Amino acid sequence: MAIENTPLLSHPHSVQPSRRRWLWLLVPLALAALGWLYWVPVRGYSLTAASYGARVACSCRFVGGRPLGDCHKDMERQIGWVTLSEDAEEKSVTASFLMLARQTATYREGWGCQLEPWK
Repeated sequence: MAIENTPLLSHPHSVQPSRRRWLWLLVPLALAALGWLYWVPVRGYSLTAASYGARVACSCRFVGGRPLGDCHKDMERQIGWVTLSEDAEEKSVTASFLMLARQTATYREGWGCQLEPWK
């Protein structure tokens, strides 16, 4: 009885080892290119969300006199990824959006809550 020497066939959908190396290199490069391409709109949306959060939370806190936690609950549906912090002495609220943007709104008597200028 003779044993046939047939080559092992690889699965038709398997990726060759040399191709895997290229994929490990191309995927991060493609993600970096997309990040660079969309950085301006993402930064704009992030700054807008942080600004909206700071302004609304400042008004809620210092004009409405409500606790900051209640103000954040009111905004969760619109901008859920915004975190808020307050400085009671300065009468200001700082909002940050996913560590991409940060904005502060300060309450001034007679003027209400005003945002700091964008840098």
